[in-house]
Amino acid sequence: MKVLMLGNSFTYFHDTPKMVAALLGEEVDSVTRGGAYLYQMLEPSDELHAQVMEAINRQKWDYIVLQEQSNTPALRPKLFHASVQKLCEIIRANGAKPVLYASWAYREGSEKLASTGLSYAEMDKAMYNSYHKAAEENGALVADVGKAFTELRQWIDPYEKTDDYHPSEAGSVLAAHVIAKVLEDDWNKR
Repeated sequence: MKVLMLGNSFTYFHDTPKMVAALLGEEVDSVTRGGAYLYQMLEPSDELHAQVMEAINRQKWDYIVLQEQSNTPALRPKLFHASVQKLCEIIRANGAKPVLYASWAYREGSEKLASTGLSYAEMDKAMYNSYHKAAEENGALVADVGKAFTELRQWIDPYEKTDDYHPSEAGSVLAAHVIAKVLEDDWNKR
């Protein structure tokens, strides 16, 4: 199985691609840039576009995982859905299956969450609904990391203590497990 992960710091914190590779015992490559949005991967004037297109076309991938900027699915869903649609078309043209790395609401009670104007429950629901709608519309798989964060946050602290929105090491491990499980389950259906 060959996997490419495209995203930002939510993907590269604690080297999530390396964790996914270890869990699957497979090749996992990545292209990431801090703060990156999916739409930037489609903008020819953005240097990220060239890196992403080169990576997608470098070889035939089985799965390409997309991770959006942390609040875009909740706060700018039209931009998110348009970007997912275009990227899924490119991914399928490569012969790969798209996977959405569905991220999470910011830590409850944090300044970062307050800056969105949403409560934890509102952001959590908006993120979940936006990712699932995009997956349904584009025939993509969903690695529901945000749901896992919400369900397990009373037992582990999935958030980086320094900023309340990046994944902690435990959060990255959880993300890697969710992503690997989705990929493995789909792979075994072949």
